[in-house]
Amino acid sequence: MSSRDLYVQDPGDPLWKVPATGAARFSWEYDDGRDRLLALYQKGKDKQWDANLRIDWDLEVDPKDPLGTPDESMSLYGTKYWDKMTEKDRGDLRQHYTSWQFSQFLHGEQGAMVCAARIVESVPDLDAKFYSATQTMDEARHAEIYARFLKEKIGMLYPVNDNLQSLLSDTLEDSRWDMPYLGMQVLIEGLALAAFGMIRDTTTKPLPKQILAYVMQDEARHVAFGRMALRDYYKQLTDAELREREDFVIEGCYLMRDRLRGLEVLENFGIPPQEAAEFTERSEFLHLFRKLLFSRIVPCVKDIGLWGERLQRAYLDMGVFEMGDSNLDLLMAQDEELAEKLDAERFAAEEDARTAEVADAIAQGAAED
Repeated sequence: MSSRDLYVQDPGDPLWKVPATGAARFSWEYDDGRDRLLALYQKGKDKQWDANLRIDWDLEVDPKDPLGTPDESMSLYGTKYWDKMTEKDRGDLRQHYTSWQFSQFLHGEQGAMVCAARIVESVPDLDAKFYSATQTMDEARHAEIYARFLKEKIGMLYPVNDNLQSLLSDTLEDSRWDMPYLGMQVLIEGLALAAFGMIRDTTTKPLPKQILAYVMQDEARHVAFGRMALRDYYKQLTDAELREREDFVIEGCYLMRDRLRGLEVLENFGIPPQEAAEFTERSEFLHLFRKLLFSRIVPCVKDIGLWGERLQRAYLDMGVFEMGDSNLDLLMAQDEELAEKLDAERFAAEEDARTAEVADAIAQGAAED
């Protein structure tokens, strides 16, 4: 079945063409680069993995309850529309919400793959090119995983959200080589990490937990890469150049905040747009979700040196200013540790099963003798 057949709404032209600007930069300096970036490059090589082997795709997923998250997580909960729904209707709504969330993850990962490739092309430093090449492979793997999950387990896709598409366009059309870093590594990747983490920590279903934990292990490296490269570069910029980038961050953060409302799902269920917007604004769960989504972005923006007065006011307006003091290194370390713990638990269970199988075979053989 074609992916196009699984879209609940017409995605439009199957190819989206973004005009490319800026220069492709080659470096003839092949001496050692920055130790931190080269260490990250080595880690990127060491941590490559095969989604067909590491993820247990035999785990079943109920498309009507893919994540097992509470009903309160849906913005229709407690409304007159929710009260009128049958259990089948509510199952359909859960399927659509999960499809919408993971479809945006999928489209974002394809955008990350293109941005990482653009960084390879445009960044002037060879050590950064090396690492970006490993990230391009990571993002291809992530897009592969989310596409497979949606097609095989959910059976439904949503088109790219307008606000996500707008931020991708702004990021890719800018001719300055640092903007794919800022738009993708800091904003889109930072926000995706927080979204992945919240679902990873609340889902009761093993397959989505595996997928999100393993993807987040890669993403932690990607955000670290953006921080290293931009922190070094932004120390050299003028106040005017820094303000331009802060304006980009402000606009991007508002776009990302508005992206996460899922109005497309509610409108697909016949909820009038005005009411759909009101329900999302009243949802306590969504308020908490939207706030936590900036837990990775705000400290990263502050760390790379973008912390002017206008940017601080914008974060105060969004209610996320205090997150600038979050320990980003600790959050990233936890993301990597959780994936490793999940691996250890899974492999221990598989080893126990093999041991039991061997013991059973030995016992059967002894009984036959």
